[in-house]
Amino acid sequence: MKKILMPEVWINEYDYPLPDEQIAQNPLAQRDSSRLLVFQNQQIVHKNFSDLADFIPENSMMIFNDTKVIPARIFVQKSSGAHIELFLLRPNVHQNLTEVLEMTESSMIWEVMVGNKKRWKLAEVLQKEILVGGQKNAVKFSWVDREMNWVEISWEGKFTMEVILEQIGNTPLPPYMQRDSTIEDQTRYQTIFSKAIGAVAAPTASLHFSEKTFQNLNQKNVNKQYLTLHVGAGTFLPVKEENVSKHPMHREQIIVSAEFIKNLLAHQGKFIPVGTTALRALESLYWSGVYLLQENNSVEFPVLISKEFAYQEQEQISCQQSLENILNYLQLKGMGNWVVETELLIMPGYQFRFCDALVTNFHQPKSTLLVLVSALVGSHWKDIYQNALDENYRFLSYGDSSLLFNQNMPKFT
Repeated sequence: MKKILMPEVWINEYDYPLPDEQIAQNPLAQRDSSRLLVFQNQQIVHKNFSDLADFIPENSMMIFNDTKVIPARIFVQKSSGAHIELFLLRPNVHQNLTEVLEMTESSMIWEVMVGNKKRWKLAEVLQKEILVGGQKNAVKFSWVDREMNWVEISWEGKFTMEVILEQIGNTPLPPYMQRDSTIEDQTRYQTIFSKAIGAVAAPTASLHFSEKTFQNLNQKNVNKQYLTLHVGAGTFLPVKEENVSKHPMHREQIIVSAEFIKNLLAHQGKFIPVGTTALRALESLYWSGVYLLQENNSVEFPVLISKEFAYQEQEQISCQQSLENILNYLQLKGMGNWVVETELLIMPGYQFRFCDALVTNFHQPKSTLLVLVSALVGSHWKDIYQNALDENYRFLSYGDSSLLFNQNMPKFT
């Protein structure tokens, strides 16, 4: 048993007063019209997001999460009039989630969060009607395991879960947006490059990017790369443990192509992940290569990076060796994509492998995402957040943005 050296990080040190009026409830009219706080060389500068390219070093690689949010909230009315809400979390299979949603099936089992659960009895079957090819079809919901919140969703005929959700699902806005979702959210709670269906929350740092933003980045010869991390609802879970390391981290699926890994290996400039999801995916990619080496390629698929794995006493290998391990494994198995499930928890003291700077929104008090930010900028996070509050920045998912440079990054000229 390897020794685990997880740091003691106290969640109460990551609290700050966030007024309700500074929690953005709606997106701005233009994606790139949000504000941008730049933290570099221990200095804070206030700009607009449309100025982002001015602060990105030439020839940098920016890594984006191309996951697409599924309409994961389903509202069903019982014959008694009671309303039941089902929030889909994950299917009970460990395959590529995008492929699962695109499978032609007649039933599927999902883990769900159930609103008004006490009104949905064990033997009751809920039902909602859809139209497929002009024909009516009943989608049925029945308990598989009420204690563990597993529900079977079934329908007549053979078509995909994606088709069903397009008809009966609603955009899964975060709980701090105290409103119902609208038609506008169907587009604005997605990035303009979203592609791989499977997330139940948006990679919100990327919501600010417009075609004009990308045009400006092209002028700096920025290498844009895309991976997939299907963001889970666990990203909104409050940290209830005093010691952050004891927080039960949610598990999320990552999918990267062999081509993406080759591009990482070939890149000589700065790495700038867009969003905490892209950052956690990149760092988890490194640790999955370490895991392959330790297990001598004898691994179950997909590889799981546990919360503790990055903090075990173990041999440190280079990023190059880690990525080459993965590429060799993919070639050996004749596979084009690398699928990882991660519980990675990034805390102060963590050594970043792929982050010279991070584009990210402003996060909730006492959250694992705020702890991640502090791992990047140290105690400066307090000044950054206080500055943003004083300047009336908009916070959380639809809020404003920041560009935070790693404290070990050489001075930008």
